[in-house]
Parts: sequence; C-alpha cells; structure tokens
Amino acid sequence: MLVQRLGAPSDFDPLLERVRDARIVMIGEATHGTYDYYRLREQLTRRLIAECGFSFVAVEGDWPDCDRFSRAVTAAPGGATEPQAALERFERWPTWMWANAEVARFGRWLRAWNVERPESARAGFHGLDVYSLWESMQAIFDYLGEEDPASLEAAQDAYRCFEPYGKRVEEYGMASRFVSARCEDEVVRLLARTREHAAADGADAFSAWQNAEVVAGAERYYRAMVAGGPESWNVRDIHMADTLDRLLDHYGPGSRGIVWAHNTHVGDARATDMAADGMLNIGQLGRERHGRDAVVLVGFGSYRGTVIAAPRWGSPAEAMVVPPAREGSVERRLHELMPERAVLVFGGDDQPGWVTDALDHRAIGVVYDPSFESWGNYVPTRLGARYDAFIWCDETTALHPLPALSAPGEMETYPAGV
Repeated sequence: MLVQRLGAPSDFDPLLERVRDARIVMIGEATHGTYDYYRLREQLTRRLIAECGFSFVAVEGDWPDCDRFSRAVTAAPGGATEPQAALERFERWPTWMWANAEVARFGRWLRAWNVERPESARAGFHGLDVYSLWESMQAIFDYLGEEDPASLEAAQDAYRCFEPYGKRVEEYGMASRFVSARCEDEVVRLLARTREHAAADGADAFSAWQNAEVVAGAERYYRAMVAGGPESWNVRDIHMADTLDRLLDHYGPGSRGIVWAHNTHVGDARATDMAADGMLNIGQLGRERHGRDAVVLVGFGSYRGTVIAAPRWGSPAEAMVVPPAREGSVERRLHELMPERAVLVFGGDDQPGWVTDALDHRAIGVVYDPSFESWGNYVPTRLGARYDAFIWCDETTALHPLPALSAPGEMETYPAGV
C-alpha cells in the first residue's frame, strides 16, 4: 500500500500512475454535501481530463438536468454560456447535490478547456440516474416534434399510460401490483422508435435515446420500489451501469469515462454487507463487465466536520455537525494513523489489517441524523477490496449550495438517500 500526503493537485501522481491503463475511474464521496470531497474530486478529475485524455464525466444525477449543464460546458449550440445558469435550473430534490458552487467552478474550468478543442474532442457531463421520468418524457416530445412527428404517437401512448398517476409515479408502482396497470408495452414501443433515430450519429439523437432508456428504467424502478428490499436499488444501479456503457460506446473506441457518485455506488458491494442483502452496485458491475484492471474505484472518508444534508426526506437542507467517527471504524483508525489529508493506493502484499478486515465505514446520505451515529450510518467494509484507492480528509466542511428551483423528492431510496 502506498500513502501520499495530500496538499496539492500534484500529490495525486501515485493515483494517476494507477489509473494509467484504466478505461473507467469511479470517484466516490462519503456524503452528498461535503466541500472537501467535491473540491478534491474536481482537482483529480481536471488532471484525468487534461493529462490522461478522459472523455466525459458521468454523475449520480438526472439525464435532462445534466444534459443542459453538458451543453453549457461543451459550448454546444443553444446551451447556456454560463455553466452556473444551467445548474440553477436543477429542480429535483436534493438540488444541492449538483447545484452548488463547487460544481459551478468545475463547469467554468471545463468549458474553458473545451472551447480550445474541436467539438469531437470536448468532454461532456452526463447524468446516470433513473428518476426523471416526466422530464425525460418531455425531452422526447421536444425531440420527436422537431425530428420525426410521425413517431410522436409512441411517446403519447407512453405519456397517457403514466398520466393518471401524475407526478407521484410511485402510485403507478403500487397500482401495478394489484391491477393490470403496467406501462411496459408502451415504453418498449417508445424505446424502439428512439433507438432507430439514435442509429443516426448525433448528440441530439443519442440524448433522445437515453431519455427513452430513463423512461424504461423508471418504469421498472417504481414497480420494484413499492415491494421494498434491494430490488429497486439493483434496478437503479444496473441502469447507471448500462448508461455508462452506452456513453463509452457513444464517445467511441478508446474513450474513457469518469464517474462521480456516492461511495455506496462506487465501492464494490461484494466487499461490504450489501452483498449478503442481495445488493449490487455500479462499482461491482464495472469490474465484472470491463475487468479489474480497466476500472479504478476511489473512495472518500473523514473523521469529523460539517455537512449539508436534510433531517427528513424532501425537507430543506441545512449545515449539520458530523461528530467524530465511532470506535472501531475505518475513520477512527485513519484519524490515528494518517496525516490531515492523504491519498492511499492499495495493492501489494503489505496490506495492514485495517485494510483487509471488515470494519465499519461511515456513509452519510442526503438525509442525515447525527444522533444515529452510535448504531447507524456505517457500512461494514473491507477497504482494500472495496476500493483501489482512498482519499482521506481528517476534518471537512459543508459545501455551498446555489439558489435553485426546488421540487419535492421522490419516495426515499433504498438504502436511505444514497
């Protein structure tokens, strides 16, 4: 194992050496609301794009919202000229995950980097998630209305099927358990029509296809969600892994992708108690599909600090105190052993016990209650098997949300808010 004190972007050199031959780098976060994680992830991502030729960033976010941001950072026709303006249009709770000053700063850098390059060599920013059923449906209407009005019928059939449930599409999932209310056939027809258009090269056609895939994924997700348990989690992460693979194909041979998502999605589920519960994640799927050497998984952790989170699902965000990590946890051990900030690259035969043994590893979602620290908020983890590298910040501070449009959240994800 290699330990490098982290003080400047150049200190990521040992990790970049590990990444040299990888096609995919997934960079996690132990919370969705920590400034230090976003800032360090940004610094690492800049180097991956500028020095290693990575092609795009794909995040745990909605495709339509991220597509507006991607058009801004790639200077695409019709896109916003200021990336922050695109972020401020993010509507789905929790808006602060992406509509924050840290992502806005990265967007300004990425746009400046992109405009110096031909359109075919510009790095995009894309959403992997499955929640945006209505937004994706509207995007499909907009595209087909311009490009192929004859195909609008398939989109209208799918819309009419979901329409009785309004914006609360979890009610569709509940109804589908008891009556013949499923919209699968309509969604399949919609997907087939948009796939035909995506065969023609072009970002707009690909985006329409991806929006149709989101509609199909959302239909499966909301049906699975009402049953509880791990199935809806697996539907969601399989959708994210499939979207990542489509992006790699779309960007072409030799393309390389960066993923930003929570540790619970990025770190290989087989090295945690998630596997015993029947759960998988995008980190595991990436290793299985592309090979261990082609995928580098990077986790984050801290001992104490502050975080932006919400006390209840759908409620306003607030800055909260993250107490010192509990006894016996990975974070407590690293607090005792590591400098204030460090990057750890795992490998070799000299792995200490706290790398190979199962220890509690903190995971904070968008919903957080610090009083649960004594019995919750931790995932038993074999750190060196879950990640290829780990970025340590002993004390952290909360990120800085932007003013953004607000909308109610969907039903709470499983497990809570990650």
